[in-house]
Amino acid sequence: MSEADFLPQETIRALRDGREPQPEDIARFIAGLTDGRVGEGQAAAFAMAVFFRGLSREGRVALTRAMTESGRVLAWDLPGPVLDKHSTGGVGDCISLALAPAVAACGGYVPMISGRGLGHTGGTLDKLDSIPGYVSQPGLDAFRKTVREAGCAIIGQTADLAPADRRLYAIRDVTATVESIDLITASILSKKLAAGLDGLVMDVKTGSGAFMPDLAGARALAQSIVNVAEGAGLPTRALITDMNEPLAPVAGNAREVAFIIAYLKGAHADSRFHTVNCALGGAMLALGGLASDTSEGEAMIARAIASGAAAERFARMVAALGGPADLVEHPETHLTAAPVMRDVTAPRAGYIARIATREIGLAVVALGGGRVQPGDEIDHRVGVDALAGCGAKVDAGTILARVHARDEETARAACARILAAFTIADMQPGPAALVADRIGG
Repeated sequence: MSEADFLPQETIRALRDGREPQPEDIARFIAGLTDGRVGEGQAAAFAMAVFFRGLSREGRVALTRAMTESGRVLAWDLPGPVLDKHSTGGVGDCISLALAPAVAACGGYVPMISGRGLGHTGGTLDKLDSIPGYVSQPGLDAFRKTVREAGCAIIGQTADLAPADRRLYAIRDVTATVESIDLITASILSKKLAAGLDGLVMDVKTGSGAFMPDLAGARALAQSIVNVAEGAGLPTRALITDMNEPLAPVAGNAREVAFIIAYLKGAHADSRFHTVNCALGGAMLALGGLASDTSEGEAMIARAIASGAAAERFARMVAALGGPADLVEHPETHLTAAPVMRDVTAPRAGYIARIATREIGLAVVALGGGRVQPGDEIDHRVGVDALAGCGAKVDAGTILARVHARDEETARAACARILAAFTIADMQPGPAALVADRIGG
């Protein structure tokens, strides 16, 4: 079939009817998505058909390769390994902002191409956009320069890198097609393959705040990503980590940046966040040959945080990409506060037995901290902090969360939603395993 004879609807029809298109048809569809021959409605139909019918391993590889080849693929010449980490998303998952500079401080180079929020989850780029002046989509020259000089750069997809994914990513967010293993695999790996990595570590979330809430689904996604990545020549490991409660005790863009700065400065010791950060970083350093094994790598990440070396790399990255040079020293000067703050308190004494984590994320979206439509503007000020964790003992009136809102009306709605997300019981639940499984290697 020539390009002139290509009909996008026939690819959609094949998927809809359970007949997987040939790799070349998938490639033509993605090329059309990139150059405009495939319309937004057709892209939405494609995503929905894949969501319901699925793809084989060969189909996932074909989709991933087509999305990677829709733009430029980078090559690096650096004195250390080029490494990255990617999370499938969750609530309060701001680890990228701490992990990239920590790995850089240990000798790795991290060209992290991240995305915006999807559904109830926060997006790394939305968090960075709360920093005044930070250019989250710089040109490739600035991206390369920052990686070389700071050791890390966290940016969004430029027009050159996996442009087909950028378009499909926004459509998935508003068409309820986010939770597809096929689409998640292709979206993640197209960006990572385009970044020219030497190694990738995946953080696949499972639990009430994850796109894959059950462990079996999380394992299937992790295995898919590892298999497709290894098939494409990218060494990859996956950790399955807990998202039955927010990873950090905070959710919302500027609020999470403030938390990260406090964490890097040693002013906010959250053991849950720190444990997962070190586990992911340790795996990255071992994969890149900078540590003999993951245990040594975890210790190296912990030292990079404790010594302030990671904070220095973070500050260097922010300044190189247009942000304030004194953000780490004076975050309160640059991160705008919301005008309304209200506490959510426990109605009775007991223990926090469960948290409907997805509801916390949706409360932040409703506050204005996420998108309902692709073009929606985000209010970076809003969010939630002081979140209590599972297993915590509370009394009547104990603060479960603090809401940061733009007005009283949205604050009241968020407080009600967040209160309903907490289940308080008489018995203390057992601790959850933060790292449920490791895949690859």
